[in-house]
Amino acid sequence: MTYTDASMDALRTVGDELADATVATLFERGEVGKFNALMRYVSTAGQDLPEGLPDVAREYLHATGAPPSWVDWEEMERARLFFLDNNVHISTALSFAAMPACYVVPHVARLLSATHSLEYPSKRMAETGQFTVYLMRPDAFEAGGRFIPAAQKVRLLHAAVRHHLRRESLWDVENLGTPICQEDMIGGQMFFSLLVLDSLHRLGVHMSAEGAEAYYYAWRVVGVMLGVDQGSVPEDLQAARRFLDLYLVRHMGPSEEGAHLTRQLIDLYEEVVPGTFFDPIVSALIRHLIGGTCADWLQVPRTPWDTLVRAAPALLEVLETIEDRSPLGAWALDRLGHLTTVFELSSLTRGRVMHYAIPEQLKKDYGVPTTVPRTRRWVPPAPTVAP
Repeated sequence: MTYTDASMDALRTVGDELADATVATLFERGEVGKFNALMRYVSTAGQDLPEGLPDVAREYLHATGAPPSWVDWEEMERARLFFLDNNVHISTALSFAAMPACYVVPHVARLLSATHSLEYPSKRMAETGQFTVYLMRPDAFEAGGRFIPAAQKVRLLHAAVRHHLRRESLWDVENLGTPICQEDMIGGQMFFSLLVLDSLHRLGVHMSAEGAEAYYYAWRVVGVMLGVDQGSVPEDLQAARRFLDLYLVRHMGPSEEGAHLTRQLIDLYEEVVPGTFFDPIVSALIRHLIGGTCADWLQVPRTPWDTLVRAAPALLEVLETIEDRSPLGAWALDRLGHLTTVFELSSLTRGRVMHYAIPEQLKKDYGVPTTVPRTRRWVPPAPTVAP
């Protein structure tokens, strides 16, 4: 598929028809509170829906309660194994690259600032981490799995944000398009897939081409579950590069909201890092992964650690070589990675299960199953020239 400014502009006018209609009806009938209260008890796929659930919500949950029919389950298993093999690296990329990249798009940063409280980074990162862990569990799409209900709720949350921003005239639809439009949803899908893979490559992580492709494929499946029109989504990593390059050229830049959200994110992760001596590594890692220009736009401070972080790939090269050559070393490092990810997620969630509820109002305080050998190392698609 060829992406042009005209085709991207068309995507800015479109939201998510099914979720938008469901949310509009819930608000019209005054049933949002009832829906949120009852849905707190629906956390796993295959559960009987509670009595008293609004009919429109029941219809939506039935319509969205299964993955797309075209899913290749062997590819999804490869994606799961890729995640298990690289979970700590993926968590790092999500935290220090994908999230700040969202803030480099000024209208996205403005939307995030206008729809979340000052506790936003902690809540958002906890939700994202939990969502990704749910996705990569073996039972993600089976009865008892937690991913499908989470995806259904996140999709309605996005629709609720669109509903509030338009109803309360808090969004310049004429100039910015539909809030959380298809272009931005696909852009987000690229941040959490291709940009994460780019970050792993920049860190020097060893990964097979097959594993990278499977990880990207898994996020295509996620996109369907979140209401993204797959007719407009890049089918492979080469097409993803073309879309992401054009999307960033069209929209990225500095903004007060982006800098503010980044400062909150840095503060959050400095709290997670034990002590204060290693605090500067947070800013240094963000700067290394998103590049100097974007880091300057987001006012990421420069630190003496900037040079040291650039040496991280050399250290990872040693660890990755051990993992490649030693089954025992691979097991030990995978276990360490799992424990690190669990610690990070538990620090963010404070031991709670995150609930993806429809906001009744906007916040006022804005601001096959075998490991794929790494015989064919993944190399990022080359940058493209925007048409």
